[in-house]
Amino acid sequence: MNEPTPITNPNERLLIIASHLSVLFGVGLLLPLVVYLIQNDRGNPIATNAREALNFHISVLVYSLCCLPLALIFIGFPLLMGIAIATVVFAILATVKTADGSTYRYPLTFRLV
Repeated sequence: MNEPTPITNPNERLLIIASHLSVLFGVGLLLPLVVYLIQNDRGNPIATNAREALNFHISVLVYSLCCLPLALIFIGFPLLMGIAIATVVFAILATVKTADGSTYRYPLTFRLV
């Protein structure tokens, strides 16, 4: 896979950071989806990072939905808390990494988009 071009425009950097931090703003899936659909070029670093954030948020949704039935036997609650903490930590790590101009690949993420 080709490495995206470096980010020089501060507006581009802001879109990338907002895509990764969207889970903290309460628009987890919506913001990366909108940014990805608007900037849907293959070599575009904004689209690359928005696609990565979107895949991560979809994966978190799937993991959370799998934990809901386990909440009936009380094992789902600690798992959901772990998912929530990991989501915030990985979003912050991705933001710091992409603010430096590199790309971040989330662990345990389904590459659906």
